[in-house]
Amino acid sequence: MDPSADLGEQRAAAERVADQLAGVDRLGVAFSGGVDSALLLALAVRTLGAERVIAVLGVSPSLAADERAAAHQVAAFIGAPVVEVLTDEGSNPAYRANGPDRCYHCKNELFTRIDDELVVQQRLSAVAYGENADDVIRPDRPGALAATEHGVLRPLAEAGIDKVGVRALARALRLPCADKPAAPCLASRIPHHESVDPIKLGQIERAEAGVRALGFADCRVRHHGDIARLELPSADLAPATADPLRTQLLAAVRAAGFRFVALDLAGIQSGAFTLPLVTVNHG
Repeated sequence: MDPSADLGEQRAAAERVADQLAGVDRLGVAFSGGVDSALLLALAVRTLGAERVIAVLGVSPSLAADERAAAHQVAAFIGAPVVEVLTDEGSNPAYRANGPDRCYHCKNELFTRIDDELVVQQRLSAVAYGENADDVIRPDRPGALAATEHGVLRPLAEAGIDKVGVRALARALRLPCADKPAAPCLASRIPHHESVDPIKLGQIERAEAGVRALGFADCRVRHHGDIARLELPSADLAPATADPLRTQLLAAVRAAGFRFVALDLAGIQSGAFTLPLVTVNHG
């Protein structure tokens, strides 16, 4: 493909996002530091100016400490101020019950806190989040309902930008997270209908930090009681089973409080717990 054609499409996509934000006076971007919300934040700053945009970072036990720090670094690169909002989804029995709609309760808590605490304080005329065009067609995104109920904008999706387009635009803007692996919240590692609690979340966070420290940048540690089911990209499976890494991985994950460590031969699986349930329900 002609590189100039790619560049033209990227410019057109950025302009479509700018059009979505044209009438906004002051915008709050629900921000995680991931590539979707970072691209939205960067395009918002380019369109509206840094003085009219804030990054809103929801902080709770389901956000890993290194993800929180990385989000601040990305926002600083973009030039947007970060306002942290402490969310308390863990006090909601429906969230703790961990049904397939868990993400709805999490997003509803975040958007409610933004509405209650920041809209007036920060003089926000709109709130937006980084849903992309691929997310729209996935059945395992119940948080989208909460966004709709709160009137949250989704400029990337409305502009027709899919995940490939998001990555391409992020690289064009030289965002430091352009190639960052997806990092869903820690609660997504717990099977549905098994309760979410801070102890489990802490185990998952420590285990994944230990795995990353051994050089595996993309990983998931699924929580199955005493068993940690480790997901790695397919290319990392063979190295993970050879010593000394095998022994080091075993020690790192056990140190987080698990007795047994299993390596999932299926590799990294997005929506591993939610998709089978919602597919059955919508099938």
